Amino acid sequence: MGERASVLGYRLGWGAVRKLPAPAAYALFERIADAMHRRGGKGVERMRANYARIRPELSAHELDDLVHAGLRSYLRYWCESFRLPDRTAGELAASVRVIGDGPPREALGAGRGVVCFLGHLGNWDTVGAWATHHLAPVTTVAERLRPEELYDRFVAYREALGMTILPLTGGQSPFRALVRTVHAGGLVPLLADRDLTDSGVEVSLCGHPARMASGPAALALATGAPLHPVTVTYERTAEGAAGRSAGASAYRVVLTFGPAVAVPDGGTRSEQITAMTQACADYLGATLREHTEDWHMMQRVFVADGIR
Repeated sequence: MGERASVLGYRLGWGAVRKLPAPAAYALFERIADAMHRRGGKGVERMRANYARIRPELSAHELDDLVHAGLRSYLRYWCESFRLPDRTAGELAASVRVIGDGPPREALGAGRGVVCFLGHLGNWDTVGAWATHHLAPVTTVAERLRPEELYDRFVAYREALGMTILPLTGGQSPFRALVRTVHAGGLVPLLADRDLTDSGVEVSLCGHPARMASGPAALALATGAPLHPVTVTYERTAEGAAGRSAGASAYRVVLTFGPAVAVPDGGTRSEQITAMTQACADYLGATLREHTEDWHMMQRVFVADGIR
C-alpha cells in the first residue's frame, strides 16, 4: 500500500501540480511543509539532528525555526521539480544565477570532461536541466528507488529534461560508462554528500566525522578531469522580498562552482581520493553553515549516527 501510494502521489504531482497557477502551487507546497513541521516524523527528526550537528550554536527555538525553513525549501524543490518539464530554456536561464562557471566552461570548450561533487542542496534537477541547455549535456547516476515503477518514472522525467541517467545498482557498475563520458568531454555531476555504496570514505564535515561517496574523486583521478565542488542554494528575488510574488519568481537558484580540487602529490590512490573528497567536504561545509535550510538531508550522514 505504501509503495502504491508513493507512485500515486508522484503521478498527481507530475500531473495536477503542473496545471495549477504558480502562486497556488507554491502556496500549496508551503502548507504541506508547515504540516510536516507540525507532525514531525522520522525524516523531519533526522533533518533536525543533521542541522543540530552543523549549527550547534542555535537554541532549541532557533533550531526548530531552521527545520521549518528547511522543510519549506525542500517542498519548494518538489514543487519546482514537478513543474520543471514545462519551463523553457529562457525561463531556466532567468531562474538560475551562476557563479564561477568560467573554468568548467573553458575545460568543456576545449573538449575536456568535467566532474562535479554536489550535495543535496537546493534544486539539483533545475541546475541539471539548466546545464543541459546552457553548459553541456549532463550524465549522472541515480539511486534505484522502490517500487521499480517510481524509479522508472524518475529516470524518464530526468531524461526528458535532457539528462542521461545511469542506475547506481541493479546492473553493470556505472563507473566505466562515466569514464567514457568524461573522456568524450562530458559533464558528470554526482550527488556525493552521503555514501550509498558502503565504499565511501570518512571525512570531516563541519567538524564531525561523516561518510561521503568516493566516486567523484575516483572518477577525476581515473580520467584526469578537473573536480569541482558545486553548491546549489536558493535566494529571494526582489519580487519575493517585496512580497509581490508567491510563485516561481519569488526565489531563484544560485549555482556556484568552486575552484577545481588539487590532486595531492604523492600518496596512494586511496589517500588521494580521501584528500580530494575532504577538500570537497570542506567547501560544502562552508555553504551548509551559511545556507543550512537548503540542505535537504533526511538521512544519516554522520558517523556518530551509526554510519560505518
